[in-house]
Amino acid sequence: MSLSKPTEPNLPLGANVLSFDTFWKWLQGHPNCIVSAGTPEVVLFDHDDFHWHFGEGEEGTLLVQVIRGKNIVGELVIDPRHISYVQTEARGPEEFAFDCIEEAPDGPAVACSFVLSHDYDPQEAAPQGRWVH
Repeated sequence: MSLSKPTEPNLPLGANVLSFDTFWKWLQGHPNCIVSAGTPEVVLFDHDDFHWHFGEGEEGTLLVQVIRGKNIVGELVIDPRHISYVQTEARGPEEFAFDCIEEAPDGPAVACSFVLSHDYDPQEAAPQGRWVH
């Protein structure tokens, strides 16, 4: 199976639209800011006893894991080749949604979504370790 590049977004990347690569690099510095992560079928929620872990799986997939101690509580597997862009939306003063959009023949659909306690800050886009908010 050959790996293909992500599809190009039909929307211009603007204030509330990010490339998936930019979002993913930024997200890895903010694991403590994640409130929930999920797909249309399942959602993983944060808890005081849990921590979020990012990794890579086979064939270029990306992993988002919720871990308690050394036990995996839940895991999302994301194929970045199918994500065209990430759209952001403020849902409240401390709730910001990041929807990873897949452009299908019948229109855009949310492949997975992350809710964080703060919005994206382009000044934090460069990998510099983990941010604390």
